[in-house]
Amino acid sequence: MAKKLAVIGAGLMGSGIAQVSAQAGYDVVLRDVTDAALARGKSGIEASYAKFVAKGKLSAEDAGAALARITTTTDLEAVADADIVVEAVFEKIEVKQEIFRALDKIARRDAILASNTSAIPITKIAAVTEHPERVVGTHFFSPVPLMQLCELVRGYKTSDETLAAAKAFAEEIGKTCIVVNRDVAGFVTTRLISALVVEAAKLYESGVASAEDIDIACKLGFGHAMGPLATADMTGVDILLHATGNIYAESQDEKFAAPEIMRRMVDAGDLGRKSGQGFYTY
Repeated sequence: MAKKLAVIGAGLMGSGIAQVSAQAGYDVVLRDVTDAALARGKSGIEASYAKFVAKGKLSAEDAGAALARITTTTDLEAVADADIVVEAVFEKIEVKQEIFRALDKIARRDAILASNTSAIPITKIAAVTEHPERVVGTHFFSPVPLMQLCELVRGYKTSDETLAAAKAFAEEIGKTCIVVNRDVAGFVTTRLISALVVEAAKLYESGVASAEDIDIACKLGFGHAMGPLATADMTGVDILLHATGNIYAESQDEKFAAPEIMRRMVDAGDLGRKSGQGFYTY
């Protein structure tokens, strides 16, 4: 059973993956390019554990033990003895490919190399490695400690063994998996939410209904926990615009062509909750 995990990227996603993995008993090395980024990631993990302790969902002893299992580094060579390496950096293919080129040389030959991408085809990431059969998509959801889903993505050359090992890892850290058998841009979840957000934004832009009413329709009519425009605000309008752009570039399917309002919101800095203004005011 794999017990040593390396996470590349100490942002919200990377630190969340590190947090749940350490809690499940993994020894985790968290790597980022600056000490400041690592300090932010580690303090975020500490704060999250503290919340679970305060709510009685985790003992202070277990939280302390989990935290002790996480080490931080700026050295990529530190992944050399990991059983699994999960990359969780910015959604830009050039950045991810650069990391995977390096990981392919540094990581153990039998290590699983996983990407936490939400929209970039795994095959394109794996193509820069000498062993694409060991590359797989593990798309976790934010915030990782609270969200149950992990979307496993099989690249064109991902082996059955790699997929099975990734599934075992995700389940071991408490996630429920779905398997994406064909490596289409956006996979299952990002394609679904992108299509819904794009259509909702078009309805809003053309004055068909207010943002509130569009979201209420999805919540009460379809049983969604959150409407698509509130979801865009929570995820970040810029993040979703980037994701839909990736899917559109790959598929040329008009339903993923973001409306002008989303581009103008991003131009103006109305990115959702993180900026205080999106489709709603916070």
